[in-house]
Amino acid sequence: MRFPWFILLCLLFPIITFAQSGIITGVVTNAETKSPLPRASVFLSNSSVGSATFEDGKYTLNGIRPGQYTLTVTILGYEDYSKSILVGREPLKIDIQLAPKPLMLKEVTIISAADWKKNYEAFRKSFIGVDENAKNCVVVNPHVLNLQFNRTKQTLEANADEFLVVENKALGYRVKFLLKDFIEDRLSNIVAYGGERLFEELPGNAAQKKKWHAKREEAYYGSAMHFFRSLYTNKLNEDGFVMYHLNRQLNPNRPPEDVIKRKAKMFYDMRMGDSLNYWNSLATLSKYYKETINKIPVLPYEVLSSTDQQGIYAIHFPNYLYVVYTKKRDEVYNKDLYRPLDMPNYETSILTLFEPNFALFDMNGIIVSQPPLLEGAWAKSRLSNLLPVDYVPDVK
Repeated sequence: MRFPWFILLCLLFPIITFAQSGIITGVVTNAETKSPLPRASVFLSNSSVGSATFEDGKYTLNGIRPGQYTLTVTILGYEDYSKSILVGREPLKIDIQLAPKPLMLKEVTIISAADWKKNYEAFRKSFIGVDENAKNCVVVNPHVLNLQFNRTKQTLEANADEFLVVENKALGYRVKFLLKDFIEDRLSNIVAYGGERLFEELPGNAAQKKKWHAKREEAYYGSAMHFFRSLYTNKLNEDGFVMYHLNRQLNPNRPPEDVIKRKAKMFYDMRMGDSLNYWNSLATLSKYYKETINKIPVLPYEVLSSTDQQGIYAIHFPNYLYVVYTKKRDEVYNKDLYRPLDMPNYETSILTLFEPNFALFDMNGIIVSQPPLLEGAWAKSRLSNLLPVDYVPDVK
């Protein structure tokens, strides 16, 4: 991959011409016997494009918005298949062979019904969310989840051997999620998960569909997907986004988050009230002693590069990128989110890159490699506000 740190304008915003929609065809067979596999689920992960194979193992996916996707195939008794593909103007033919999954006995951890329910409620809040949309999400089959809480490490882990099905009645989607792994680290305050998902339209009347459409638009505008699409098409100003460089200095009077939580739990268990209050008071301090932003907005060419892969872009920046969306306001106070006194309380997100200090995203506005750490508005987004990557909003 070519990744220039100096950027030629002619490379920044290449004109890419694709057909309005792509198509993928192929056949799914048993890798050992070469016989066709009917009723296998074939879908583009995180999208609304999916189907099942016919009796002869053939499948067709059409109406695909150009971009990079993960083609996923799953069927009971076989290893899952995943492959990154770039959908463009030419039809793709992808034949897939699935290897039978060896029968393995899994270790079973026995927990009480009360413990499972407690773990499930914690999982639901971290995975689905706690906003108004989350209240309208129904988990159809919660007991497919394998849940385990480690008291020493203060981590909640989850996975599932089949689709976890969530009906989002706020956005009008049935989300089928192959949850490979999920972890909520309560000491570091980080939630991470991986897996493949398929969005299906819920049935509804005209009035319901109108409400769903409005909610989807609300979820899209100002989202990370919206930002990345605006970035590579050079429409940040038009769409209401402003970028700044953020500088930070850690607060020397505040211990690391994991130390605070570990000490607070220890003194709570020991019923030592004064010590517990002391560590709880440290938790209220800001993580950072000094934060400043450069008031000169960052221009797209300063943080954006093309790559050798058509339709794939790289974002790169020093320190932290402070992204403001001026068409929405954030009324929820966040003590760890810096806001200059002279800046209105617009929705704000902060991006932090990991080594090698860049992230890759595609034409759909989805991170495909080296995901950054998110803080602020985008960090609060959960499944309750999740849209398929091929979602197309109204033109405004």
